Amino acid sequence: MLKASAEVEFDAMFTATRDEGAGGLVFSSDPYFAYRSQQLAALAVRHKVAAITQSRDFPLAGGLMSYGGDFSQSHRQTGRHAGRILKGQSPSDLPVQRVTKVELFINLKAASNLGISFPPALLTSADRVIE
Repeated sequence: MLKASAEVEFDAMFTATRDEGAGGLVFSSDPYFAYRSQQLAALAVRHKVAAITQSRDFPLAGGLMSYGGDFSQSHRQTGRHAGRILKGQSPSDLPVQRVTKVELFINLKAASNLGISFPPALLTSADRVIE
């Protein structure tokens, strides 16, 4: 398991992944990584490392793929809860909410650069295929 707690450690993390012959990187759902999708995607391309994150921003920025909760649904639920709290409802009275829809984004250009192909069934089940 590799860890990075500062952006200056990212390059070494990708280098270690490649040098150790690991199959790729899976980033945790930590917002720290989600907010750095552009940087992580650029490093994945440069180091030719397959990587997946929870955030759709990663494949949109050129990374291989993402699989995670639908942020639109999450933000709608957050808005509803905020509205209920602003109208006077106690937060402790609100039900726990969770995202029920997950989405899969696949970037075919990144896959091609890595020499990876996806089965047609996976491509047709993806929420978005980026060409």
